[in-house]
Amino acid sequence: MNPLSNTLFHHGLVFLFALSTGVQAADEPPKAIHELALDEHRVYTVPVSVARVTTVSFPSSIAAIDAALVSTDDKTQGLFQLAHQPGTAFFSVRSLIKDATTNVNVRWNNKTYVLELKDSAAPVLSLIFQTPPDPRLEAAKRQQPVTPVTLLALLDTAKAYPVLKESQPPTVKDVTHKDYRPKPPVMDHGHLQILLEEVFRFDLQDTLVFRVTLRNTTEQELRYDPGAFVLKVGERRFNASISDASGIIPPKKDAVAYFAVTGTPDGGRNDLAVGNDFVIVLETTAAPKTEQSKPKPSTGKGGSK
Repeated sequence: MNPLSNTLFHHGLVFLFALSTGVQAADEPPKAIHELALDEHRVYTVPVSVARVTTVSFPSSIAAIDAALVSTDDKTQGLFQLAHQPGTAFFSVRSLIKDATTNVNVRWNNKTYVLELKDSAAPVLSLIFQTPPDPRLEAAKRQQPVTPVTLLALLDTAKAYPVLKESQPPTVKDVTHKDYRPKPPVMDHGHLQILLEEVFRFDLQDTLVFRVTLRNTTEQELRYDPGAFVLKVGERRFNASISDASGIIPPKKDAVAYFAVTGTPDGGRNDLAVGNDFVIVLETTAAPKTEQSKPKPSTGKGGSK
């Protein structure tokens, strides 16, 4: 076999042995086993070594392997040595030359997946490819309606996020969170300042939950409709889908409020990231001042008895 030509392998199983060499085997890296989702538009870099064997596994039988500078036995020269038995879902590979690199193209499920092999002192020992997610199933999940009960649960999760992240990490592993509190953006509406403190994104529900501080800069109590929060992102405008707010801001005081936006007004996905430039608008009214009762003029008759 010409080691410089691309070769389609249809050989029987070739056994690879960890040969005794003068090269000191590197310590195993912190993560020698990797699981990745298959993506035909991605190039996967796979570190391999002379003294270790790397096994690459696919979800089912591999149709073919194309490679350059790769040998399938101990007699043929090459930069890498590869073993694969037709009909199996895996192959094994190791490098033969220090700092060698090449690519291996694997045909699986009528698609080609590109692996770039690189000699390394910290090889991956097992690379397990998972079936790529079905776009139809993902779309079906995304189209599930978001109910008021679901929104209430998202608000509760946002409020308890620090505790959940510490005590029950799996419950918030899919939540994207951005903390603005060290330097919160301020939306100054004169009588009212809105400070953006935290944003939480729940991607499956296409919902963002906002934690804000409402600051009353006046000497009068401000009142507002808790459901009247409006979010602006560029030219796009979103009304709150749910909120947790008192509706009242005492004079010269702050009040914390939560509100969420879900999807778009026409029923689509907003796919808003937590790092967008957000503008929050809220209409308020000043509470009427309580009129103090004035003393009534005396109607009694004066004079001495």
